[in-house]
Amino acid sequence: MSAVDAAPPQPSKWHEAFLRITQKGWLVSVLAMVLAVIAGGLLIAVTDENVQKAAGYFFARPGDTFAAIWDAVAGAYAAFFRGAVFNPGAPTFARAIRPLTETLTFATPLIAAGLGVALAFRIGMFNIGGRGQMLMAAAGAGWIAGSFELPWGLHMILAVVAGIVAAALWAGIAGFLKATTGAHEVIVTIMLNYVAIYLLLFMLRRPGLLQAPGQSNPISPAAKPTAVFPDLLGPQFNLHFGLVLVILATVLVWWILDRSALGFKFRAVGENPNAARVAGIDVKRMYVYGMLISGALIGLAGASQVLGTITTGFTVDIDAGIGFDAITVALLGRSTPWGTLAAGILFGAFKAGGFSMQAAEGVPVEIVVVVQSLIVLFIAAPPLVRAIFFLPSPERDRKRAERAHEKALKAAARNELEGVAK
Repeated sequence: MSAVDAAPPQPSKWHEAFLRITQKGWLVSVLAMVLAVIAGGLLIAVTDENVQKAAGYFFARPGDTFAAIWDAVAGAYAAFFRGAVFNPGAPTFARAIRPLTETLTFATPLIAAGLGVALAFRIGMFNIGGRGQMLMAAAGAGWIAGSFELPWGLHMILAVVAGIVAAALWAGIAGFLKATTGAHEVIVTIMLNYVAIYLLLFMLRRPGLLQAPGQSNPISPAAKPTAVFPDLLGPQFNLHFGLVLVILATVLVWWILDRSALGFKFRAVGENPNAARVAGIDVKRMYVYGMLISGALIGLAGASQVLGTITTGFTVDIDAGIGFDAITVALLGRSTPWGTLAAGILFGAFKAGGFSMQAAEGVPVEIVVVVQSLIVLFIAAPPLVRAIFFLPSPERDRKRAERAHEKALKAAARNELEGVAK
């Protein structure tokens, strides 16, 4: 018996297809969302007053409790659908699709910021300075949009560019410090978040800088009409031109990462910076370039907030938590451009549908935040998701195959020795 004969039998084509499907990263993300939705349903049921009342006499009439649970969970998620996707009870088609447009409006800055975080992930960097970069972008775009009189089109372009450049330079500080001193980007971006908050607050309190004329509160002047993003579907919807820019940014990031030499260097540094350095790639330069591009993408999110969503003047809360939500979006999207686009739309639906759940069913909007957090938790633990759904584990299957192969080789060697002895 030879060592070749001792090799374990090859699995069937159907088994191989099943393994390929179940070992895809996107499947873990989908199942993580399923688990999070189930957990959210449990929270909705536990916090519902009717369920609590019916549970008081569960052993007398258990059917009432289950009916109350179904009414609470189904009613909440139905309200979520009506608030985030489509409202079939609306009197007009425009009102019916308004929830979807709200989802896309909420998703616009999430996608842009998520792309920035995802690109940094691909280089092996953890950019959690999204809030500070968005605030600097808001300062740059808001200053151009509210302080100058320029022709339509040119004004908008300059405001967007100012926001992108401001955020890119702010993020570039972290990349430069990492490249020159080895300072960890997590610590640097956290500190830069606080610096950006107080720097913007300082500017908003100075009439000559960003404070609106005649105001004593820290608020910027309204953006000039020539700098505001045009509406995509008319004034009855909040959806604006920022969505188009975000889709173009997604295509650009896809091209950079998958089709350009720079993207190849980014991915090489992210996989193994030492090997990339040996191959002749300037790793330090890649860190700086990566953070500049990452900050520019997050800056697009800040500019879209100022020029599209909140055009009447902004405060230091203009980021609305998007800088941190972008981390979740990038994780859910597996740090890929199209995955981040889909994840941003999903989280935009969470934001739009969460308000509808609260208004229609009295469900605390914090439950939506819990669902988002659980998605991150499950995505961060793929073995847990695979164990819950009894899916094959790539690591476990590989170790089993290696052990089986070693055992077969030892058996073959033992048989050959016995044959020689005879």
